[in-house]
This record gives sequence, C-alpha cells and structure tokens, in this order.
Amino acid sequence: AHLQVVHPDDIPRFRALGATANIQPLWAAHEPQMDELTIPFLGRERAALQYPFAALLRSGATVAAGSDWPVSSADPLHGIHTAVNRVVPGGDHGRAFLPEQRISLTDALAAYTAGSAYVNHLDDTGSIRAGALADLVVLDRDPYAAPPEEIAEARVLATYVGGRRVYGD
Repeated sequence: AHLQVVHPDDIPRFRALGATANIQPLWAAHEPQMDELTIPFLGRERAALQYPFAALLRSGATVAAGSDWPVSSADPLHGIHTAVNRVVPGGDHGRAFLPEQRISLTDALAAYTAGSAYVNHLDDTGSIRAGALADLVVLDRDPYAAPPEEIAEARVLATYVGGRRVYGD
C-alpha cells in the first residue's frame, strides 16, 4: 500500500506481474509532514519518485485507490481531489506536489471504484453496468462540470448498496 517511493524500473513491473498498484492519494501533497520531514529525509532524488500515479497508469498498471484511515481522511472525494490536483482540499493549488503525476478525474474515479472492486475480488460491483450490483453514490453536483480545484466540495446526497438506499433522504 501507499506506493510512496517507486523506482522507475519497477513501474512497468506492475503490469507485467499483474500486481495492482494500491494508492492512497491524500499523501501525495505538500503538507508539513511532507515538506519538513519526508523530503529532507529522502533527499531530492528519491523525493521525486514519490506517488507516481500517472506513470503507473501510463504503464498499464491496474490502480486501486483508498484511504489510510484513521491516519488520514476516509472521504474518497478528498482522495480523488488530491489525486487529480496533487494538492489536498483547501491547499495551495499553485503549489502542486510533483504535478506531472496528476491523474485525470476519470482515472481517479476508476481507481476508487472499479480498481478497488477488482483488488477486492468484487466482480459484480465497481462500475455501472447491466448485471452489476447497484452500489453507488449520488453527488450534489457533476464533478466534471466544475474546476478540478472544487472536487472536494461535492457532497454525497445518497448512497445505495445492492440497489437499496442506505444513506440520504
């Protein structure tokens, strides 16, 4: 888990070995722990190898995303926001952490849904398609319609598990 520091030679090995890249995007941002502890400890060269989400996707790796709760937020919208922006919600969007490793909103959503379902052997969920379980959330907005900096502002209106509403009015 985490895939914090990944040597470039290992990135294509994920696809070749059929290994799933299990990422926790909330760590891939400038924060005091990163800036004051991690980067100085790792040094510039190794620090530049952290959280290579885009490189893993370009290599064809299967990517699954989740949280590191209770150490960090369990809110997937916060993780999706950070994966897309390389900035935590409310952070300085002019100071992205290794911005070349940003991933698209589509890729981030897929990692949190289909990727996580795949790694957990939940073949009947993770995507909206005929025959799949209706496990889904309804947001208060279309995350594609607003700027990426606003992804974390979306709120869950309803949650469905197996087609049954388990949260929301």
